Amino acid sequence: MSVRVLWFLLAVFVVILAWSAYQPYDLATWALEALPAIAAAVLLLVTYRRFELTGVLYVLIFLHAVVLVVGAHYTYARVPYFDGFMSFIWPERNNYDKLGHFMQGLVPAIACREIVLRYGVFNSRAWMNFFIISFCLGFSAFYELIEWWVALLSREASESFLGTQGYVWDTQSDMFLALIGAVVALGVFSRWHDRQLAALRQ
Repeated sequence: MSVRVLWFLLAVFVVILAWSAYQPYDLATWALEALPAIAAAVLLLVTYRRFELTGVLYVLIFLHAVVLVVGAHYTYARVPYFDGFMSFIWPERNNYDKLGHFMQGLVPAIACREIVLRYGVFNSRAWMNFFIISFCLGFSAFYELIEWWVALLSREASESFLGTQGYVWDTQSDMFLALIGAVVALGVFSRWHDRQLAALRQ
């Protein structure tokens, strides 16, 4: 991916981040939800020259970051136009958070795949895919633990940050969607990712 495209993605992200930070629904929740996106942007800027990533991964990280900062602005339970999203499965709730957890499996799967392929960690693609899916499930479970710890430490921000909306199986469905995201990533993006990795090595 050209440097111009990367700078364009960064500029778009900064604009969306600025909008997100302007009068968010809950400032504490905004900080908690937006921090991973901001940290990822800083990390990518710092490591760009030493460890350039494939274009598909940069785009996926950008999309995930946008999902995070939009959710941070409204809180995940109040994002407009998502009250009917996936209502056939989870009715009577805003399911924007389910999109976020799907991305939480999709994007880390490609990031993990890129690292293990570039460092030649596995000789078997089957074992590699098993590891990636396990990593994504572990990452999702760890994020749920973070949400729990935040809820224990800050009762004011806990309801907005958790976003359970009264759904008793929210944690399990979040991890299930991360699993689906990881499987979709490996099934849909692998060939495209392989071609970009080959081009990056040249």
